[in-house]
Amino acid sequence: MASVYSNNTTSLNQSFQYQNSTHSYTVKWCALGNPASPPLIFIHGTPWSSRLWVPFAISLSRQFHVYLFDRPGFGVSPPERKLPGTTTSPSKVEELDADLARQSEVYAALFKSWEKEWLNQKAHIVAHDNAGLVSLRANLLHDCQYASLCLIDVVAIGPFGQSLFEVVANDPHHFQQLPDMAFEGILESYIRNAAFYEIPKEIMQTLKSPWMREGGKAGFIRELCQANSRSTEAVEARYGEIGRNMPIKIIWGAEDKWIPVESAWRLGDALEAKEVAVIEKAGHLSMLDQPGQFGVELGRWLSTFELR
Repeated sequence: MASVYSNNTTSLNQSFQYQNSTHSYTVKWCALGNPASPPLIFIHGTPWSSRLWVPFAISLSRQFHVYLFDRPGFGVSPPERKLPGTTTSPSKVEELDADLARQSEVYAALFKSWEKEWLNQKAHIVAHDNAGLVSLRANLLHDCQYASLCLIDVVAIGPFGQSLFEVVANDPHHFQQLPDMAFEGILESYIRNAAFYEIPKEIMQTLKSPWMREGGKAGFIRELCQANSRSTEAVEARYGEIGRNMPIKIIWGAEDKWIPVESAWRLGDALEAKEVAVIEKAGHLSMLDQPGQFGVELGRWLSTFELR
């Protein structure tokens, strides 16, 4: 398993350019499998990247045309860039360009650029962590229509408790002054806390390496501030609409320390989900803790749909 995650088994060799009135973006992506197969999109959360999905993407590319991408500021995709002469709110979050609404907008634009090639097919979506909220916002606010939606340990429904996100967002500049050694310790501890089992050394290196290069510390702090801005108000009251328009499955780690498993059932009720699956001895990274069971749950879900 470590070699699949750690080696460059897939390369994000395509670039998508997007610009709105305030920012420009470059998103790195790739596709696996037969373009005539049903589309399947994996969306990573924070502070992860598309590397988290690689083993499952490779396996499922036998039946699906699988899309992987790194969201702006994650993995190999550079952070968003503020356009010259643009003024935005002076808040700490805006100063760090950490706006989940903009992330959702960029994903929706990327989605629609792919959609043109699907010959009237709809994509199946698999989303983890705050990518759950990104996928839900894109559906409700940007008219991205899905064939199905599978949500894994997602940020999507309040209330949210005290977390490192909130601590950093309250004083991001203090954390930017940390020595590199102290920052690496916090980063590694943060990642380790997401898993139930000890993360193998090679996989840990893969997960933390994007944040250890030049500019990575500021990027990581930016993403924590973004994660603290869990703006669900615009969509949470409308979750029932989604469940009535498409099948939804929720997968959750029983030992998730970041978002307690009780949220899975509350979200399932709000979304009118078809199924809620809880994986024992798994934390927030159930795809790492229990890759076999996670793969079975995901494969069983996707196999329920008629494939060409």
